[in-house]
Amino acid sequence: AGVFTAADIPGQNKVGHLVKDWDTMIPVGGITHYLGDAVCIVVAESQEILEKAKRMVRVEYEVLQPVRSPQEAMAPDAPLVHRSGNLLAHKHIQRGNAALAIARSRHVITRRFSTPYTEHAFLEPECAVAYPDGEGGVVILSSDQGTYDTQHETAPMLGLPPEKVKVRNMLVGGGFGGKEDVTVQHHAALAAYLTGRPVKCRLSRTESLLVHPKRHPMEMEFAIGCDENGLIQGVAANVISDTGAYASLGGPVLERACTHASGPYHYENFQIDGYAYYTNNPPSGAFRGFGVTQTCFAIESLLNEMADIVGITPWEIRYRNAIRPGEVLPNGQIVGPETGLVETLEAVKPYYDGAKYAGLACAMKNAGVGVGIPDTGRCRLVVRDGRVHIRAGASCIGQGLGTVLTQMCCDQLELGPDRVVYERSNTVEAPDSGTTSGSRQTLITGEACRRACGELRKALEGKTLSDLNGTEYDGEYLARTDPLGADVPNPVSHVAYGYATQLCVLGEDGRIERMVAAHDVGRAVNPTSCEGQIEGGVVMSMGFALTEQYPVEDCRPTAKFGTLGLFKANQIPEVKAIVVEKPGLDVACGAIGIGEITSIPTAPAIADAYCRYDGKRRFSLPLEGTPYSRRK
Repeated sequence: AGVFTAADIPGQNKVGHLVKDWDTMIPVGGITHYLGDAVCIVVAESQEILEKAKRMVRVEYEVLQPVRSPQEAMAPDAPLVHRSGNLLAHKHIQRGNAALAIARSRHVITRRFSTPYTEHAFLEPECAVAYPDGEGGVVILSSDQGTYDTQHETAPMLGLPPEKVKVRNMLVGGGFGGKEDVTVQHHAALAAYLTGRPVKCRLSRTESLLVHPKRHPMEMEFAIGCDENGLIQGVAANVISDTGAYASLGGPVLERACTHASGPYHYENFQIDGYAYYTNNPPSGAFRGFGVTQTCFAIESLLNEMADIVGITPWEIRYRNAIRPGEVLPNGQIVGPETGLVETLEAVKPYYDGAKYAGLACAMKNAGVGVGIPDTGRCRLVVRDGRVHIRAGASCIGQGLGTVLTQMCCDQLELGPDRVVYERSNTVEAPDSGTTSGSRQTLITGEACRRACGELRKALEGKTLSDLNGTEYDGEYLARTDPLGADVPNPVSHVAYGYATQLCVLGEDGRIERMVAAHDVGRAVNPTSCEGQIEGGVVMSMGFALTEQYPVEDCRPTAKFGTLGLFKANQIPEVKAIVVEKPGLDVACGAIGIGEITSIPTAPAIADAYCRYDGKRRFSLPLEGTPYSRRK
């Protein structure tokens, strides 16, 4: 039905979530950046015809020297992955004088840490269906993490105004950050636009493993200084990140890795430099934890080692340093009354005290984009036939956003669930509420929903829903924060943080008997959903810690889905989820997002448990020398 190249693109060839550096198709004479680049699109009536036609495509390549690592990328004579240079981003964060504080400390530890690529391994590979709308535009049915993001990237590529590209969310079979970038949406839309016919574009699992961005591999050096009582005096760090062939979310991921590298503790001497380099490896992008998973492994491992040097338990060193309401984080932000790190530590204490081989780690994670970036949630409530319809342009990717918004409406409007209808995200009737990432939707869109409920509640005074048939009520919430490095005494980096303590308990055979995960969620809108998020996040990072590998050799990934090292159902130990509710946040009914933090402290807790078991400290993932270690 058609064979198309970059010359057939009616608008801009370049797409990209934040940086427009990703070719829709590599043009003739252009340079491929990684093995997942698209060179041409073949559209056929059937899979059989498609496969036959694809084999008839011929491409002439000139082989160039690849850039295989950040170390190669930073060399003075390195080939340029992009004309802009090989350094995508540099982040510098400093408060106080970390070097001096560390030098004056009673105890000092400096270590190097390494974390690998990780594949999202969501249940459903990427898929999109697009078709002409009969009015010169296209409709895209997509399983992505942001319908408006897909619209914003696809419309310029087609040379169309945004309203001509209508995007509707289908059920999303998992995302975890891996579906924030366009992968098949723009290709399906382009083929439908050029052929005038409905087109389906779906990645096989092999293609999905190759194409979409992964978790960033990071090389890190951390130094920490403490006094004789184990109180942190200062932390200094350096982070090198492999962002792969394209920018994706490499800059923000690096920034979040750096802003959270201090840990959820009360001290003010902190300095970190982070660098993200382009290579010819598969792209790296958003992944549950968004960079914090990597640096948390480093800082929490150091704190466990420091506890041994000081002569106190890992639990005690955290309890002494834990951030408490009204205190100042290393980024300068004064935390609010909803801050519940201490409560999560207290929740795991009975399990910690009773275990022989127990490892511990804490974490904090922002809810909302923060650092001065505009972050707006929007929600529209429409009354129709005695029911309230919820419309918010925020993708529900399995995390339960639809349930949260429905429950908020039921609570605020005193309605039964049969009177509330949640409509899936789309760009046609629902207002833009941003990407489903950054643990932001429950808080940001949740607050917008609460405000819309307030408007409807006013209109309902003395009336019924039937009296208001056809009316609409909009709610909007802008989460105001200060930019990174803002010249204010105590900048507000994020509107809210979630806090967590996780515990790993090993048996005599060296296998995990139990994971205990206590998470501060503010108010649990749906406690069962919170527990599910905790369990899923812990299991995901058990793989990150112990078994998962996405090996890349000379820029070529070699893993198959079955060789990634994903935990099987019969290998999962007991996961004890403890939902800690602490009031104090004055937005979104007090709820704080939990999607990402559930995966963050797991790996250092497991690493510490193995140190208690065999006396060996481990500084790279996946951990070596455990019963879960893979035979080579």
